[in-house]
Amino acid sequence: MRFVSGGQTGIDRGMLDACLEKGFACGGWCPEGRLAEDGPIDEKYPLKVLPNAGYPERTRENVIDSDATLIFFNGELAGGTKKSKTLARSLGKPYLMLDFSETDLESAVDLAYESIKEQGLQKINFSGPRASNWPEAHEIAYEFTSRLIDRFRGKA
Repeated sequence: MRFVSGGQTGIDRGMLDACLEKGFACGGWCPEGRLAEDGPIDEKYPLKVLPNAGYPERTRENVIDSDATLIFFNGELAGGTKKSKTLARSLGKPYLMLDFSETDLESAVDLAYESIKEQGLQKINFSGPRASNWPEAHEIAYEFTSRLIDRFRGKA
């Protein structure tokens, strides 16, 4: 199993940081120049640069290149997060909406775990707001990913 994202601050990096800490396979596509809101994405993140691409192209490639997308948000879909849902739907790719204004972390982990296991998914794209749009996004994605990995490893 492998988790992927575009490397932006917030949800993307929270997931990547948890994976790197736990030695779990991760990666994904990022824009030309490893572009992110805080400057170039650190090389420690194992992302592939999508030539001549910006955020929309990177988002599309990560949706296409995955079995399904987990969409994290806090009450309202906007920007690239909304684009991920639109792309997944138009491409006929499975996606799971995780609205943290309506669900707690443990329930979200349970839902994702059951969905991934039930469908036999192997490559899961994480999509959600950047840190400037949801300050708690990194922490939520980090905790979510850590717990999800533990569940798959039989530790929780």
